[in-house]
Amino acid sequence: MSHPNRLARTAAVLYLTIIVSGIFAFFFVRGSLVVPGDAAATAANVLAGESFFRLGIASDLVMILSDVALAVVLFVLFRAVSPLLATLAAFFRLAQAAALGVNLVSLFVGLRLLGDGATAALGAERAQGLALVFFDAHAIGYTLALLFFAFSLLFLGLLVWRSGFVPKALGALVLLAGAGYLVDGFANVLLTNYADYADVFAMVVFLPAIVGELAFALWLLVRGVGPRAGRIPGTRHEPALA
Repeated sequence: MSHPNRLARTAAVLYLTIIVSGIFAFFFVRGSLVVPGDAAATAANVLAGESFFRLGIASDLVMILSDVALAVVLFVLFRAVSPLLATLAAFFRLAQAAALGVNLVSLFVGLRLLGDGATAALGAERAQGLALVFFDAHAIGYTLALLFFAFSLLFLGLLVWRSGFVPKALGALVLLAGAGYLVDGFANVLLTNYADYADVFAMVVFLPAIVGELAFALWLLVRGVGPRAGRIPGTRHEPALA
C-alpha cells in the first residue's frame, strides 16, 4: 500500500473510532443516565450505573485522543492542497479536542458530588442538584467545543473539494456537516427556547453531519486517496508527505 493510502486508512480508522466512541458516550451512556431537569433521577441512574458512566468518560477520552491523532494525519494528507487550510483545519480540531478534554472535569466533579462524603456534607438533595448542574455544564461545554469542530470541518471540506483525489461530493458532505454544527452551536447560544427545537436540530443538523463524516471515513477506508494524493492540483509538483 502506498504511503498516501496508508495515511488515508489510518485517518479512516481514527475517524470511525471517533464516531463510534462519541456516539456511545453521548447517546448511549449520558443519554440513558442523565435526566434533564430531574436531579434525583439522574443521581439514582448514575449511582446505579457508575461503572457504565465511567465507561462513557473513558470512551470520550478515546474519542479525544483519536481526534488529536486525526488532526495530524489529515494535515499531512491534505497539506499539499493548501498549507493554510490544512493548518486551520488541524488547529480548530485540536482546539476542539482541548476543550472537550477540559470539559470532562465537569463529569468527574458531578460524580464526586454524588459520593457519600459530599452527600453527608451538603445533604442529599443539594448534592444531587449540584451534580446535575455540573452534568448540564458538561453538555454546554460539549456544544461550545463543537463550534471549533464546525470550523475544522468547513476547512476540511474545502480541502477535500479542491484536492482532486477525493470526490467533490464528499467535500460537499463534509462542508454540509460543518455548516450544520455551526448553525446548531450558535442556535444553542442565541435561542432562549432552543430546547423546544432540540429534536428538529437533531434531525436537520446531526443526522446529515454523521452521514457526511461517515461517508468520508468509509471512502478513505475502502478506496483510499489514489495516486494523485500529495500533488498540488493543476501542477506536476509532488511534495513529500512525510
